[in-house]
Amino acid sequence: MATWSLLSPPPPPPPASMPTSNINTGTKTSMISSRRRRRGTLIIANATNSSQDNEKDKDAPAFNPFGFVTDNPSSRSSIQLPESPAEDGNVGQMLYRIEDKGKENGSYVKSGELIWFVRETGSPDSRRGTIIFLHGAPAQSYSYRVVMSQMSDAGFHCFAPDWIGFGFSDKPQPGYGFDYTEKEFHEALDKLLDVLGVKSPFFLVVQGFLVGSYGLTWALKNKSKISKLAILNSPVTVSSPVPGLFQQLRIPLYGEFTCQNAVMAERFIEAGSPYVLKLEKADVYRLPYLASSGPGFALLEAARKINFRDIASQIADGFASEGWDKPILLAWGIADKYLPQAVAEEFQKGNPNAVKLKLIEGAGHMPQEDWPEKVVYALRVFF
Repeated sequence: MATWSLLSPPPPPPPASMPTSNINTGTKTSMISSRRRRRGTLIIANATNSSQDNEKDKDAPAFNPFGFVTDNPSSRSSIQLPESPAEDGNVGQMLYRIEDKGKENGSYVKSGELIWFVRETGSPDSRRGTIIFLHGAPAQSYSYRVVMSQMSDAGFHCFAPDWIGFGFSDKPQPGYGFDYTEKEFHEALDKLLDVLGVKSPFFLVVQGFLVGSYGLTWALKNKSKISKLAILNSPVTVSSPVPGLFQQLRIPLYGEFTCQNAVMAERFIEAGSPYVLKLEKADVYRLPYLASSGPGFALLEAARKINFRDIASQIADGFASEGWDKPILLAWGIADKYLPQAVAEEFQKGNPNAVKLKLIEGAGHMPQEDWPEKVVYALRVFF
């Protein structure tokens, strides 16, 4: 077994994204009264009843329609219920506060009829080659910002696009030029790589669900364009569980409601990780969903078009076959709450000659966000 744990060299100190005071224990606070925060002052408004209620009713927590917001640790200090919603805490002011965040090293690139937001670090003349980073749903290329910066410092030229429908890229209405199918995502990526002038073969890094899986099926169809492939926590076997978010999105009407949750992306990231996002990072993942309904409906459409089991089967069979002989790094955050370590081990057994498994301790579903320094070390050794 080519399995080893990233414990040597000595691990770097915990990154800024994971202070011990922010560790997510998964414990939810019971909300007996509705809490409101305004300009740093906590105001507790207790509900009283004029009628004589039984003891059970008196002890029951009041209904809070904004519970999906206040129950999320990283959102409590940014989306709260003020005494006068028009004065502070409203969506307009939140957008004004965060609208310029998270676009470092990025630019808009027109490819055909679509406009992509693409992050770039390093130079086309970088001596060690080009790396393409592809994110999963419902995240965005922002998750790779630290990894890209450090990899370009190591001599690589890096690109990380926001998939169409995600992050800051275009979000076409389904049926008007883009239907969020696997075929269309593949074709759009092909055109973007041509526009960017990416020369083959290049290094490819893929992570995550849905569009992350489409990145892997694209790799299977374009093996000649890839020098080496690195896979971070992704559903790579038929036994890979499908998170509840994607199951909820497929339920009629309930999916339409779920997709418009402004804190959906950050909650998904936190639920798959042992850590809570710092507010400035949560802001960026939240921003597209606050700015318009487009990313929510794009995610909804993509989640309803994909056959998770069929795509996972394509990935497992494709990379396990004798037809795939390119080196694969499977860098796996072992604290992933969506995809257990057993998924990675099963995938490696399918093609042990091509797949090297690197276990990343202290990282969850998005190791590039949880502990980017360890991901960089693994990539540098592999590439």
